[in-house]
Amino acid sequence: MTEARPPVRGRGFAPLRDLPAIGWLGAAAIAAAAHPFLSVPRWLLIHLVVLGAASHSILVWSQFFADTLLHTASRPGDRAGQNLRIGILNVGAVLVVLGVLHAWAPVIVVGSSGVAAAAGWHAFSLHRQLRRALSARFAMIVRYYVAAAALLPLGALLGTLMATGRGEQDPGMLVAHVVTNVLGWLGISVAGTVVTLWPTALRTRLVAGAERAATRALPFLVGGVLLSVAMSLVGMRAGAVAGLVVYLGGLGLLADPFVRSLRAKPASDIATWSLLAGLAWFVAVVVFLAVDLTTAGTWEQAHDRLAWVTPAVAAGFAAQMLVGAMSYLLPVALGGGPSLTRQTNAAMGLGGPARIVLVNGGLLLAVLPSPPTVRALGWALVVVGLAAFLVLALAIGPLAGRAKAVLTAAHDAAPGRPAAAPTPIGERTRAWAVTGLAVVALVVAVGVAAGPAAPASQHGSLQRMVSTGATTTVTVTAKDMRFTPSTVTVPAGNRLVVTVRNADPTTSHDLTFASGARTGLLAPGATGRVDVGVVTADLQGWCSVPGHRQLGMVLAVLVTGEGAGPEGGQTTPSGSAAGPAGAGRLVDLSRSPGPGFTAYPAVLAPAPSGTVHRVRLTVEDVVREVAPGVRQLMWTYDGAVPGPILHGRVGDTFEITLVNRSPMGHSIDFHAGQVAPGPVMRTIGPGGTLLYRFTATHAGVWMYHCSTGPMSVHIANGMFGAVIIDPPGLDRVDREYVLIQSELYLGSQAGPVDADKVRAQRPDLVVFNGYADQYDARPLSARVGERVRIWVLDAGPDRATSFHVVGAAFDTVYAEGAYLLRPGPAAGGSQALGLQVAQGGFVELSFTQPGRYPFVSHVMVDAERGAHGVIDVTG
Repeated sequence: MTEARPPVRGRGFAPLRDLPAIGWLGAAAIAAAAHPFLSVPRWLLIHLVVLGAASHSILVWSQFFADTLLHTASRPGDRAGQNLRIGILNVGAVLVVLGVLHAWAPVIVVGSSGVAAAAGWHAFSLHRQLRRALSARFAMIVRYYVAAAALLPLGALLGTLMATGRGEQDPGMLVAHVVTNVLGWLGISVAGTVVTLWPTALRTRLVAGAERAATRALPFLVGGVLLSVAMSLVGMRAGAVAGLVVYLGGLGLLADPFVRSLRAKPASDIATWSLLAGLAWFVAVVVFLAVDLTTAGTWEQAHDRLAWVTPAVAAGFAAQMLVGAMSYLLPVALGGGPSLTRQTNAAMGLGGPARIVLVNGGLLLAVLPSPPTVRALGWALVVVGLAAFLVLALAIGPLAGRAKAVLTAAHDAAPGRPAAAPTPIGERTRAWAVTGLAVVALVVAVGVAAGPAAPASQHGSLQRMVSTGATTTVTVTAKDMRFTPSTVTVPAGNRLVVTVRNADPTTSHDLTFASGARTGLLAPGATGRVDVGVVTADLQGWCSVPGHRQLGMVLAVLVTGEGAGPEGGQTTPSGSAAGPAGAGRLVDLSRSPGPGFTAYPAVLAPAPSGTVHRVRLTVEDVVREVAPGVRQLMWTYDGAVPGPILHGRVGDTFEITLVNRSPMGHSIDFHAGQVAPGPVMRTIGPGGTLLYRFTATHAGVWMYHCSTGPMSVHIANGMFGAVIIDPPGLDRVDREYVLIQSELYLGSQAGPVDADKVRAQRPDLVVFNGYADQYDARPLSARVGERVRIWVLDAGPDRATSFHVVGAAFDTVYAEGAYLLRPGPAAGGSQALGLQVAQGGFVELSFTQPGRYPFVSHVMVDAERGAHGVIDVTG
């Protein structure tokens, strides 16, 4: 047997090159911490770890391992090429994450192409290095890296097809994507590395037969991945399982030398414990995939069960392999002699047993059946355990410098003095491990105690509170404002787990229960899972996207067996169970908006020159203030409420490009255009675009709005605007303003519209241009004798208006395409412009005296709810 030396003393090693991996892990830790509270998508967590941190480290460390194992010197320009590959990979990974988050298909394609190019280049470079190297004992390890890197472009292609919608309805493609990236790119890279890193980290010798086992295992690993991927893509689950079995055979060949090394010298530090735990999670993932595909009745069922894989791969396997490898490699790479290496190893291993227990115990709590509060606290333990490594990894350089100075000073002061005897390793290990276990136990106790209390009706008998220990798993489909099936049954006392597949092509949905358990928002084609917990009485779930519950997106859960019956407060189809009510109490219209407030610009800009107007409207969700101290999550066109005011003349053509940057489906309907509704008013999903072209053939002020159902909710939450088409021969005026009246049905602070209030027609505010009383604080202006034209549109969605200026009379009134009043010797005057919802017109007037002239909706309750402003007239 010969000793395995750490292959990190290769030429040109720079620890700083692995800082991006630490940054990716930090981002993943933040995402994991936010996951239980903000419904961070699982794909983001796994891509931050696998595509970001792990992929970066593989490119860095595999190159250094190859340099050392092959005994080849870097050629001129090799280092620049390596750095360029690493840069391309990281930029590509960032673009992929941003592109998927915002549904930017071109960005996804560019980012995936960058990732594939970097991996392909890396495979080619390593292959060329192999060919020019002399016979090397560990050349087979470099072949692992070549094979793994050659698989990543395929994984990137499959991911791109799914993210851009071409394969989002193909569950087999997701399985192929997971197998390619996790078992291929990541798994084969790790398998090759562990052959030499494992005995090196254990500080033992490479056992006999390890090289032969590695050589024999590689064809099994690569062949298993290719077979499983091919069979998944053609829909043959049995073939996909066969590929996984072949892959497990390859892992079995590598297991023999691995276990013999462990028997020779057991794991005793953070590096080896983390490597051991990470590999255990990896084997569990491969076995789970094989069992999942074997036992699932359909590809869809197999797809739905994959939710468990994400945390196991990201935190269990990939993150812990990185922690283990870097905990060993960083101190060795910093050098400084045996004494300094021991000091930095001790620093990296600070609290190691406790960290291992926290990460793995917390992960088990997060993935196994447990109450939602316990799962959330389990994620917190995972984050704490991983964050401790990040802190130590960033601090290891300065710590090494200080330790070196201390060791040098101690040696100079007393070169013959022996070091103080340390606390026995076994005692320290046990103490830290017991501490970690105590924290996990405390978290379970706190989570159970702090979980949602059972409704009063559940306390009627002790028998109704007893869990059977069994789990009922159901799958429902969300589509066309319905859950299918709409009713599910569960035996009393069973834990209920619901998998939700969003089959709507353009609309996002979720499934929420009153306990707070929810799937998170599911984009079109996405799948989510919600653990309802132990069910002892009938209850109800619903889609919490505003308006969807009111349109019928309700899931009834019926309990069968002893103890079945309605659960208190759970079966009401609407009301406070869906969210906090009474947000109107937050409104104090006597308050001023504050000195930094800017009112919506009411001045009508002149119509642009030319007869064709090309406009790009972007749908985006924006938290905006709608009254002093009241903020709402508004759905907007171009971030404003109302949306942009478009201005033209009869005969002008408008070409509108609508881009959806929101997480749910939206649309647009221009009343000014006479076009077939189907093609241009269709709902487009997140990231979608459409072109809406119309010619304005009639004058007037025309409403545009979102026509996605429920339309009342979309309009009430800000999705409306105006198109003003000047009547031919329109007189010139000195000032021209636009006021659009609408209603606000307030949800929780910084939350979206309360759809129940919309349905009940109970607005909290009625406003001009999106903000209550804003023109009291920032008045419109005029001068005595000037002609003033005020365009008025009632956007609703439900209440009519009677526009009136206090202290003035209108001499010109235009409504719905016709003049109702024009100046003349025998003409009278008008006191109000009455408009129904979606109607518009304008009034003209002059002021004879300076002063502050209020304008209101003369539906006085609406004026008192915010439909009020002032025109400041000066002499």
